[in-house]
Amino acid sequence: MIDTLVAGDRRHSGIGSRLLELVARESRRAGCEWLHVDFEEELRDFYFGACGFDPTPAGVIDLR
Repeated sequence: MIDTLVAGDRRHSGIGSRLLELVARESRRAGCEWLHVDFEEELRDFYFGACGFDPTPAGVIDLR
């Protein structure tokens, strides 16, 4: 698993949302049209609320 995380003692300080703002800005600048994120259910409010991601239907196949 490769996940980018904010250190536990620094969470809820705005670092994560600022990081995603930077990622979105630079992705637009690079000509990207979509930014996708996967997350655990407990982070739903963060991604959909604080970061502005839209819920979308998606699918996945576990190939392990």
